[in-house]
Amino acid sequence: MNVSQEHGPLSGFTVGVTAARRADELGALLQRRGATVLHAPALRIVPLADDSELLAATKELIDLAPDVVIATTAIGFRGWIEAADGWGYGEALLGRLRGVELLARGPKVKGAVRAAGLTEHWSPSSESMAEVLDRLLAEGVDGRRVALQLHGEPLPGFVESLRAGGADVVLVPVYRWLPPTDLTPVDRLLDAVVSRGVDALTFTSAPAAASLFARAEERGMTAEVTAALSHDVLSACVGPVTALPLQSRGLDTVQPERFRLGPLVQLLCQELPARARTLPIAGHRLEVRGHAVVVDGELRAVPPAGMALLRALIRRPGWVVARAELLRALPGAGRDEHAVETAMARLRAALGAPKLIQTVVKRGYRLALDPAVGSKYAD
Repeated sequence: MNVSQEHGPLSGFTVGVTAARRADELGALLQRRGATVLHAPALRIVPLADDSELLAATKELIDLAPDVVIATTAIGFRGWIEAADGWGYGEALLGRLRGVELLARGPKVKGAVRAAGLTEHWSPSSESMAEVLDRLLAEGVDGRRVALQLHGEPLPGFVESLRAGGADVVLVPVYRWLPPTDLTPVDRLLDAVVSRGVDALTFTSAPAAASLFARAEERGMTAEVTAALSHDVLSACVGPVTALPLQSRGLDTVQPERFRLGPLVQLLCQELPARARTLPIAGHRLEVRGHAVVVDGELRAVPPAGMALLRALIRRPGWVVARAELLRALPGAGRDEHAVETAMARLRAALGAPKLIQTVVKRGYRLALDPAVGSKYAD
């Protein structure tokens, strides 16, 4: 039994990571705060050197210069320049970009633009593509050729608005996504979502969210996955564009104010503990987390069978829960009620305070809710 006097804000919680890029960085940030991380990249990135679509778009822009180029991400812009250089078109592309109106979405992109020896004409203070769109439409785009550097993220409404305004839009698809070659980790993550083996899913790109649901549909699990994300598993997205595939399915999401990995993790540090059930039990403060319990500030690991029993008890704190009902809550327990007694003994040992759970002879078990609050719940 692991007992810790000090624990991180995410200790006892399991977080699923769907990212392909920067997954190690996100996982490390989560683990540093105590989370157990289940990583399943929902996508793989098409290598730039092999990307015929990017090569074709680059040649097209060199042959026929655009009026405006919009750089949306630093890594995407750098990757585009490096890929063009590898194909022998680096200088030609930079020459074209020096003669156009170059817009950079945010400070990181400005840094990438300047590192390439270029100078941006303008960058929005909000880092918002909506502000970029407003500026272009206010200037007028009728008859103008606009190149948009993409980074695997759909930009709904952006391209359509430019084309409706009369622009000729050229898409530069840097870092396109495909489903992962090995689907085993994704399937494992989907199973964990449905079984509530994860407390939150993190999404750092819209294609990852769409890909996860596409796999769920292939396995006939869409309804189960949607139900889990609707009620028990938190969907945490790095920004509003990433959240769109989830919101289109009627799912609520949480997003940080700043669209970065650090703020995303900080948001989880607030949201997940706030969702934990906390009650005064037998003179102790009991906080039930995903796969652990905090008793009077001490984190205590609880085996899966014990967590299943505890969740059944805490759904109706102070009420007697029959052995037959607890047996049904146990994963794969069969029909022997002795399995309940065994799991209950291990649960009490894990909690380190046996009097938290009372045995009610011939009836079942109940949480020993403190008298001050017990009248609100008990039968």
